[in-house]
Amino acid sequence: MLAVNAIDVFYGESRILSRLNLAVAEGQVVCVMGRNGVGKTTLLKTIMGLLPPRRGAIVFEGRDITRLTPYERARLGIGYVPQGREIFPTLSVRENLVLGARRKQPTPESLDYVLSLFPALPQMLGKRGGDLSGGQQQQLAIARALISDPKLLLLDEPTEGIQPSIVQEIAAVLQRIKQEGRRSILLVEQYLEFARSICDRFYVMEKGVVALEGDRAAFRMDEVSAYLSV
Repeated sequence: MLAVNAIDVFYGESRILSRLNLAVAEGQVVCVMGRNGVGKTTLLKTIMGLLPPRRGAIVFEGRDITRLTPYERARLGIGYVPQGREIFPTLSVRENLVLGARRKQPTPESLDYVLSLFPALPQMLGKRGGDLSGGQQQQLAIARALISDPKLLLLDEPTEGIQPSIVQEIAAVLQRIKQEGRRSILLVEQYLEFARSICDRFYVMEKGVVALEGDRAAFRMDEVSAYLSV
């Protein structure tokens, strides 16, 4: 479904990603891990079109999308939940969801679907996004990305700063999405147990390159954690 082919990405003259390759198959959950500052968020931003690669290509469903805008990529079926969630704090939960649907009103089916994933949200539709807890905002951010029914969902550290009970709820949602088999997920994650529980394949980054990769059966906690320790 998604192929990242030997991309180089720079901030100014500083190389952040170097000849990086990554693939996500249809219906697959892929986790990207690594220390802070190794380029994980840069990778997701590049896939979403927020940063241009200087070299290499990004292919989605057989189409080269390397030069498409973020909006064009979203229309093709890529959803994105950035680090820090970036919900609209002065808008209501419902208004945030409407914006995610990219139409005047989301379809009743799409709204019912995302609300069924996060049972706490239906009681909060009239609340401002900024009045929600951090965990509730993360749930809203994921629901906002899903309401447009993307084929590929990009998640940047969905468990960061979230209380354990909501981490478990998010894990259950991702497992449900995985079982439904209608979309793929690429997530950046630091919580190793969470990553191992959900991933089909993993990549560990080190200084802008892939240092370790494999399928779930090859995920060794000690081997992966060695790349994450300071």
